[in-house]
Amino acid sequence: MVATLDRVCRQIGYPKTIRVDNGSKHISRDMDLWAYQRGVILDFSRPGKPTDNAFIEAFNSKFRAECLIAYWFLSLSDACEKMEERRKYYNEERPHSAIGNIPPAMLANSHGDTSPPY
Repeated sequence: MVATLDRVCRQIGYPKTIRVDNGSKHISRDMDLWAYQRGVILDFSRPGKPTDNAFIEAFNSKFRAECLIAYWFLSLSDACEKMEERRKYYNEERPHSAIGNIPPAMLANSHGDTSPPY
């Protein structure tokens, strides 16, 4: 997990905070060290309180229904390809009700940053 986080963060920048649940992958020594060395705060949700992280719980539910259950993956490369297609669709085409029924990519400003509409 830390290798993937590091690869992504090197491309788009390191966040100030990452909200995580109390799963073993998030409370590991490697994750703690990674965050500490990069000045990233790990914000843990309360155990047994999925409402603390409702946004990601909703995302996981949609991802499961719209991708993991919807497709048969024939190989690891096939799974990677289908999930990348799904990621692009989710961010660039799929309307999101929380942001006025537009895709998140439409929130991008001239610098490529994204922010919620105000």
